[in-house]
Amino acid sequence: MWGINKIIRILIASDFFLQAGWGLSGPIFAIFLTQQIGSSLDAEGKIRMVGLIAATYWITKSVIQPFLAKWFDKNHGEKDDFIFLVVGMYVANLIPLGYVFSSQPWHIFTLEFIRGLAMACVVPTWSGIFTRHIDKGKEAFSWSLESTGIGFAAGFAGALGGFLAGSFGFKAVFVLVSFFGIISSSVLFLAKGHIFSKEHFAPVLPPNEKPF
Repeated sequence: MWGINKIIRILIASDFFLQAGWGLSGPIFAIFLTQQIGSSLDAEGKIRMVGLIAATYWITKSVIQPFLAKWFDKNHGEKDDFIFLVVGMYVANLIPLGYVFSSQPWHIFTLEFIRGLAMACVVPTWSGIFTRHIDKGKEAFSWSLESTGIGFAAGFAGALGGFLAGSFGFKAVFVLVSFFGIISSSVLFLAKGHIFSKEHFAPVLPPNEKPF
C-alpha cells in the first residue's frame, strides 16, 4: 500500500476496525445512558450521570497512561509493548458486551473505569510501535493514512450506528462494537513477527524528530 511497510499497514488496519466499532456507539451512547440506565433520574440527574461517566473514562486513562508510557520507554524492546497492546485491546473491546447486561449507573462507571485502564495500555504502546516502525521519509504520509482511515471509519460508523440502534436496539449495536473490536485486536497478531527484540531495538526516527 503506497510503499508503506507491513507493520504500519497492520496498525492502521487495526485502528480502522477499532474506530469503526466504537464509532457505531458514538451517536447513541448518551441516549442509551439516559433511556436505559438512568431512566429513574430526573433530567438534571441524567445530564450529570452522562458527564460523570465520560469523566470516569477520560480521567482514568489520562492519569494512568503517562506512568505506563514512561515504564515502556525504559524497557527497550517491543515485546512488553506488544503484550500490553494486545491484552489492553481485547479488554477494552469486550466492555461493550458489559453494556448489554448493565442496568444501574454503577455498572457503567465500573466498565468505563476498566476501559480507561485498558486504553491507558493501548494508546502509548500503539503509538510507540507505530513511531519506531514508520518509514523514513514517509512520516507525514503514514500519519495521514492513519488519520484518514479512522476518519472514514468513525464517520460512516456514526451514521450506521444511529440507524442500527433505531432499527434493532442498543444491544445489537454494542454486540457489533465488540465484534469489530475483536477483529481489531486479532489483526495485531499479524505484526507479532515484526516486533523488535531488545538486541535489535532501534527507533527508526531520530530522537528529536516528531512525526506529528
